[in-house]
Amino acid sequence: MGYQWRNIIRRAAGLTLALVFFLSAAVFAAAAPSITAVRFGKSTEHDRIVFDVSAVPKYTTRTEKDGTRIVLEMMGIGDTSGVKPVIHSESIHRVSFTKLKNSIVVTIDLTEPAEFVVKTLKNPNRIFIDVQKLYENETKTEPAPGLIETVYTRRDGRGRFRAYLLDVDLAKYDLVPVLANGEVLGRTTVSRMSDDVNAAAAVNASYFAPSGEILGMLRMDGRIAGTTYFCRSALGIRKNGTAFVAPVYYSGKVTIGKASRLVSGVNAERGENTLILYNRAYDVRTNTNNFGREFVVQGGKVVKINQGNSAIPEDGYVISVHGSARDAFVRVRVGDKVTLEEDVGATFADVPVIVGAGPTLVKDGKVSVTAEEEEFPDDIAWGRAPRTGVAVLPNRHALLAVVDGRQWASIGATLTEFAELFVKYGAKEAVNFDGGGSSAMVVGGKLVNSPSDGEERRVGSALAVMPKKDTPAAGNSSGKRPRKK
Repeated sequence: MGYQWRNIIRRAAGLTLALVFFLSAAVFAAAAPSITAVRFGKSTEHDRIVFDVSAVPKYTTRTEKDGTRIVLEMMGIGDTSGVKPVIHSESIHRVSFTKLKNSIVVTIDLTEPAEFVVKTLKNPNRIFIDVQKLYENETKTEPAPGLIETVYTRRDGRGRFRAYLLDVDLAKYDLVPVLANGEVLGRTTVSRMSDDVNAAAAVNASYFAPSGEILGMLRMDGRIAGTTYFCRSALGIRKNGTAFVAPVYYSGKVTIGKASRLVSGVNAERGENTLILYNRAYDVRTNTNNFGREFVVQGGKVVKINQGNSAIPEDGYVISVHGSARDAFVRVRVGDKVTLEEDVGATFADVPVIVGAGPTLVKDGKVSVTAEEEEFPDDIAWGRAPRTGVAVLPNRHALLAVVDGRQWASIGATLTEFAELFVKYGAKEAVNFDGGGSSAMVVGGKLVNSPSDGEERRVGSALAVMPKKDTPAAGNSSGKRPRKK
């Protein structure tokens, strides 16, 4: 009898424990948050997905697929098989659920990358995500003392827009033009030029020809590397390091004996009936054909006469003439005195560094685009495109800017929109540089923007940000690369 009672008691205890476990599991299951409904709404500013929940869960968010997918993971959520949202809009392609062991993953596929924000609400309990249609954001970093990098993004009725700006303290850095591979002939990337001189940062600079020839006024350390046939805007950098923007022109005249001729260009391809000057910024030789005549000048005198492809002296230059220009100097002999007169205007007369491009974008702190006055072609003057430019700020700082364009992430900018961006960031004066597929910004040895070609284009020149003595560079420790020939 006692044995039977003990057996009955043991069975009852076992049933009691099973019941307690079952009830505890039921209570736990009842306590797990659940999604009771999914709602969707639209407004001008954003699309909103609302999850009605029994209790607000913990959650994480991330983006995938270059920002075209938002992943929202809600912890501890129970089964959602009964919730089947049908969500589609201009910005949202599809919303789907994936049940994991201890969470629910909500995948939101977007038609294009977009900013978003996730928020929660209690009583009633909700978690919602706003996919922004219209926004304006900026993020700032300090890659090195005296440099502030800003990534500015915006979306409005025109589309998505992305720009990269670098504020440069000119008390700590110099702005220095750099030629591809150290010479006019040939091209390379901005990244390569930045590495070649161990720059803290760099952007592409002047317009250029396929050969690398600079199409615009370029003076480096007082020596002219390229000229323009127009009066166009340029960035000038004085001996004290301060910068300004103004129109610049070039005028040159060569006199040998009683014969004189105007200079057609400097370090440019020699055409018919022209007089071209070549110095060592161009190359070691003129690379001209034998249908002209060339006078090698050192110490103000003709030291050698060739037909073409002359060696260019370090301490002199070569006068290369063709056609009627050659005929004008038919009597020149070795030993003749040479007079070279060059004029870049009073504003730039004693300015050692001139980077010409154009047009002017900002003057006296206001939008002032001079594309028409400077006779720029339509492919530069009109339409949206990737852009590069430099502004002078009132606090003895410079502002370098690159705008991405011709891609889903950024529509680019018109010249007026580019000018407005500079004004927004305090520009007193600003000038446009070469743009399109050439637009590139390198900071600390790394390309920070997305060139429209899909990779960096090889260009003719760059504007480098060089640390003054005792100023650390922005993380570029690659050193100077050997020059390639």
